[in-house]
Amino acid sequence: MLKVAVYNQEGTKVKDTELNESVFGIEPNNQAIFDMVLLQRASWRQGTHKVKNRTEVKGGGKKPWRQKGTGRARQGSIRAPQWRGGGVVFGPTPDRNYKLKMNRKVRRLALKSALSQKVIDSELTVLDTIAFDAPKTKAMVKVLESLEANRKTLIVMDEVNENVALSARNIPGVKVIDSKGLNVYDILDSTKLVMTEGAIKAVEEVLA
Repeated sequence: MLKVAVYNQEGTKVKDTELNESVFGIEPNNQAIFDMVLLQRASWRQGTHKVKNRTEVKGGGKKPWRQKGTGRARQGSIRAPQWRGGGVVFGPTPDRNYKLKMNRKVRRLALKSALSQKVIDSELTVLDTIAFDAPKTKAMVKVLESLEANRKTLIVMDEVNENVALSARNIPGVKVIDSKGLNVYDILDSTKLVMTEGAIKAVEEVLA
């Protein structure tokens, strides 16, 4: 089992805890991580891009010149694809769906790989708990400074405390989610992963 230190909100070590090696101690599978990030980014695409083909472009009802006798190539419309301002051939339409599929085992492997990579890089910090009496950005800034989480930070809680979420909302680069919303992209996008003990237990119950 992996042993890590547990800190309080003031940044003081209070005890040690053990992490499940099958979740936080595996050898990261880079291909699974890559595929999962690709899937997540693809799922965000709305697919609403649209171009106009030659039937939708305005104008072009009249034949530019007569069929024969001018010495020029025959043309039927100035809105044909070869003309400037003409329709687009084989352009993107809203019918395309960018969503990808991935096996459940690969999804779990990708998430465990991302968590294990944070442990390897010493970018995981465990908190006993985090809570505020009222929403206050200064209080959250103080907590982050005590944990040396001065850059992009992902805070994972077993259940999101509203005061904590509101306190972090105005801090650039800080994101608060619950354990159910933990995902590979957010983990990799952060330089510091802060998890409460409750969140770690919830994640281990699902992935172990």
